Amino acid sequence: MTLKEKLLAHMKEALRSKDSIRLNTIRSLISATKNQEIDLRRELQDEEVLSLITREVKKRKEASSLYKQGGRTDLMEKEDQEQLILQAYLPEQVSEEVLRKRIQEVIEETGADGMQDFGKIMKVLVPEFKGKADNALIKDLAGEFLN
Repeated sequence: MTLKEKLLAHMKEALRSKDSIRLNTIRSLISATKNQEIDLRRELQDEEVLSLITREVKKRKEASSLYKQGGRTDLMEKEDQEQLILQAYLPEQVSEEVLRKRIQEVIEETGADGMQDFGKIMKVLVPEFKGKADNALIKDLAGEFLN
């Protein structure tokens, strides 16, 4: 079962159970997927759908923090709930500890010396942790080790 088929099945479940937040979240994700397919003029693979979900999770995080700053806890909670629903479709996230260990290994493997070798490290780490860790976190930790 592809990820898109899974989304459609979960949308039907949410429709039957009258779970409006889950239903609207999955519908918006399916809509974003279809829009992407129209733009590319082809069907999306599971990897591409995962990157789309990651983007949507990131949008929800940013919106939640903005609503929190604005004092709109009702909207912040809605964004947080949507974020949790979307994260269920992502692979299990790697812990910061595991990420730190792997970054050290990559630095040793590549012989990276300083920030001038930042690109070398990111070229190895980003594909390896795609969907499993936030790229901003990888970037921050790698920068921490190289400084």
